[in-house]
Amino acid sequence: MVNEEKKVWGIHTLDDNLFLKKDLIAIGWHAMGDLSLIKPDRDSFKEKYIKTYPDAKKGSIATGAGMLFRFCHEAQIGDYVIFPSKINREINIGTIKGDYVYDPSQTEYVQTRKVSWLKRLPRTAFSQGALYEIGAAMTFFTVKNYADEFMAALDKNFKKELPADTEDESVGATADDIIESTKDFVLKELSRNLKGYSLEGFVANLLQAMGYRTKVSAHGGDSGIDIIAYKDELPPRIAVQVKSQDEDIKENTIQSLKGAMMPGDYGLFVTLSNYMPHAQDFLNKNPIIRGINGTELVELTLKYYDGLDEKYRKMIPLKRVYIPVVKED
Repeated sequence: MVNEEKKVWGIHTLDDNLFLKKDLIAIGWHAMGDLSLIKPDRDSFKEKYIKTYPDAKKGSIATGAGMLFRFCHEAQIGDYVIFPSKINREINIGTIKGDYVYDPSQTEYVQTRKVSWLKRLPRTAFSQGALYEIGAAMTFFTVKNYADEFMAALDKNFKKELPADTEDESVGATADDIIESTKDFVLKELSRNLKGYSLEGFVANLLQAMGYRTKVSAHGGDSGIDIIAYKDELPPRIAVQVKSQDEDIKENTIQSLKGAMMPGDYGLFVTLSNYMPHAQDFLNKNPIIRGINGTELVELTLKYYDGLDEKYRKMIPLKRVYIPVVKED
């Protein structure tokens, strides 16, 4: 178990040789100057960050200032550091040996701490869950979930390779975590960027990627139909209503779509939120109308992502990757 008084930190860099050859860890933000001159509390670090980077997005201020504060003040001599080096694909484990030092001679990584590297191991020595945790997007972060696994690697009897017949129990959880975090990201970006009429354009483009011909209705109309879709030149016609509101959809809202449908039409209701119980009951009793909620819209977006217009792929930047899954018996 990890010593309660010692924390385990993870760190990333673009200059592996700096860390490995000079026995140190370092982070950038050189424009912040000497961090030891800033009052040692988080609010003061945020104030300095805002002054230094006035164009920084609101979310990045707390993240950036927090990493700088942790590196300078929370990380203590004796704490452990996990550093995944890219040049040799190894996991380097060390301890912090020195207090924070501002080194202006460095081009970028001016915020430094001396370390002693205790052990270097191949990535294959660790579970997929452990590797995923230290693959965090942040530059300097706390290792929590798999800290004990990394500390166990310091034992002299630790094996550098997982046995061939060993099932990595973290694989399934890791894959699920990646999938869920991706879905969360997509839904947040849709909710943030596509309000009102703009969501109608996205849904129309998604339907096109699914093989439908679509026409977006004129804005401001009161017909209750936002998009008309056909699978081909022949009926049936699909009447689509799109709602970007945060509140769950009520029954009377779906009834308005049904009232606008012509005989022989099918209906499609799309929302970023969900449906209230009575609204869901109405959908169940009227199978000619299909309801899609935020979760289902995200799943369709991921399934047909490659067919979306470039502007939407830029809005929701994703990269196709393969992830490990649990082997079936």
